[in-house]
Amino acid sequence: MSPHKRSIRFWSGAVTAALTLSLAGAAQASAADINNSTNAGFESGLTDWTCSASSGTTVSSPVHGGSAALKATPAGQDNARCTQTVAVRPNSTYTLSAWVQGGYAYLGATGTGTTDVSTWTPDSTAWKQLSTTFTTGASTTSVTVYTHGWYGQAAYYADDVSVYGPDGGGGGDPEPSVPGAPSGVSVSGTSSSSVSLAWSTVSGATGYTVYRDGTKVTAVTGTSATVTGLAASTSYSFQVTATNAAGESAKSTAVTGTTTATSEGGTALPKHAVTGYWQNFNNGATVQKLSDVQSQYDIIAVAFADATTTPGAVTFNLDSAGLGGYTVDQFKADIKTKQAAGKKVIVSVGGQNGTVSVTDPTSATNFANSVYALMQTYGFDGVDIDLENGLNATYMTQALRALAAQAGSSLILTMAPQTIDMQSTSNAYFQTALNVKDILTVVNMQYYNSGSMLGCDGKVYSQGSVDFLTALACIQLEGGLAPSQVGLGLPASTSGAGSGYVSPTVVNNALDCLTAGTSCGSFKPSTTYPDLRGAMTWSTNWDATAGNAWSNAVGPHVHALP
Repeated sequence: MSPHKRSIRFWSGAVTAALTLSLAGAAQASAADINNSTNAGFESGLTDWTCSASSGTTVSSPVHGGSAALKATPAGQDNARCTQTVAVRPNSTYTLSAWVQGGYAYLGATGTGTTDVSTWTPDSTAWKQLSTTFTTGASTTSVTVYTHGWYGQAAYYADDVSVYGPDGGGGGDPEPSVPGAPSGVSVSGTSSSSVSLAWSTVSGATGYTVYRDGTKVTAVTGTSATVTGLAASTSYSFQVTATNAAGESAKSTAVTGTTTATSEGGTALPKHAVTGYWQNFNNGATVQKLSDVQSQYDIIAVAFADATTTPGAVTFNLDSAGLGGYTVDQFKADIKTKQAAGKKVIVSVGGQNGTVSVTDPTSATNFANSVYALMQTYGFDGVDIDLENGLNATYMTQALRALAAQAGSSLILTMAPQTIDMQSTSNAYFQTALNVKDILTVVNMQYYNSGSMLGCDGKVYSQGSVDFLTALACIQLEGGLAPSQVGLGLPASTSGAGSGYVSPTVVNNALDCLTAGTSCGSFKPSTTYPDLRGAMTWSTNWDATAGNAWSNAVGPHVHALP
C-alpha cells in the first residue's frame, strides 16, 4: 500500500502468447445437429476414452452433471491427456465444449483436416465451460478430441463433453432436455445485508440461477445460495431457475426475503461505497486527523496495525508525534464522530512492510483475539487484510471466522490483495476471500505497482487502462465473489504509487463499464454487474495533497451508481 511498494512478478505478453490458444467463433447449429461424443459425462467410467500414463479415473465428486466426472492427474512429463475418437461429417462445422474444474485444463481437437483448435483455462475452484469450434476437411470422417492438464499442476476434472454438429454416424449421447423450474424455494436465513435461499434438486439440472427482483445476481451448482450486498430492513423478491446444456427453465415461484435491521444500532454500509486508507504516519503526504478525512469516504481503513512478538497477534500504536501531536483520546473521539456520520472505520493489517504471519491454530487465535481487542479499545468497525507478503488460506480463514464469532454480524471485513494475488482461485488470497464469502464485505484489489496481467478473457492487459481494471475485475466476478464484494483500488495521485495511476475519469469509466456496459475499452464483460461495490484509494492523505481531486470525482460517481 505504501508509495514505493516492492516489485512483483507478472505474466509477460511473451509468456502469455505462448500459452494462448485459438478460439474460433460460434457457428450456427441446425435442427439435425447432435452431440457426437459418446460417454460424454463419464457415466460409464472411461469407456470410449483413453488417458495417457493411466492418469485418468472417474469420480463421484465433484461432478457437473449426472453422477460421475473425469479426474486426470498430471505427473512428471505426462500432462494427463485423455482422448476420444469421434465420427464427424466432412465439410462440417462443430462446436466442441466441456466443463472443467481444478488445475489447468485444456480442450481441443486434432485431425480436423483443416485447422486444429484448442482452448484452455487457468485453475478454477468452480466448474467452468471451455468452448471452441472447428470445421472438418473434405475427406475428414473422424477427429480426436482431447482434454489435458499441465506439467506440475494439480489434477483437473472434466465433465459433459460435447462435439455438437451434424450427425457423423458414430452414435453419440442423447441431448438433455430443458429442466423444470425449481420447487421448494425458501428463505433459509437473513442478516442485515444478505438473504440465504434453498430449494429442491431439479432432475437433469447442472446449475441454478438466482434472480433478485427480476435481475440475475448469482449462479451456483448446488441447491442453496446467499445473496449479499443488500440494504438493511428491506424486502426483496427472489426466483430461481434450473439450467443445463439444453437451456434455462422457467423461473420458480417468487419468495420474499427481508433483511434484518443493522445490528447494535449502527448505520448500514451504502450499496456502493468508497474506501480510503488513512496514514498513521507522515511520508510527505498531507498529515490528517481522522476528522479531516473527506466526507466522500464510506470506509476509512487506518493503516496499519503492526505485528507483535506473539505469533499472529497485532497491535496498533498511534503515531502522535508524526501526526503533529494527535492524541489517542482525539483519535477515539474522531472514530465515534465518523461513525455517527454513517462511516465505517476499520484497522488495516499489513501493508508493504507488514510481517504478520498466521500459519497455525495458535497464531490464528492470537490474530482474532488481538484484532477484536483493538476493536474494543478504539471502536473500530472491523479489519482490512492487506498482507502483501503472502498468507495461509487455511489459518487466515480460521482467524477471520473466530473474529466474526466475537464481533458479530456488524463486522466490516475488507481485503486489499495485489493483482497477482487474484489471478487464480487457487491463490491463497483468492481462496481466503471465497472461504469467508458469507462474512466478507469487499475485496479492493490494488490495480497498481503490478505490470501486465491476464484478464478473464486470457488476454494480457497493461496497467493504466480501462481494460486493465475491467478485465481483471472480471476474474473476481467470474471466480465466485459477489459483485457487491468487488471494488477497484487505485492510487489517489501519481505520488500514491510507483506505477499504475489513472485519472479519476478512467476509474469512473471502468465502474460504468462493469455496472452498465458503457464507457468500456476493447474489453467488454459478457454481463453487467450493477451491484458492484465501488472503489478504493491509497490514500486519503495523497488525495488531500492533490486537492481531493480523486474523491471529488470518484466519490459522487460511485454513490450515483445504479
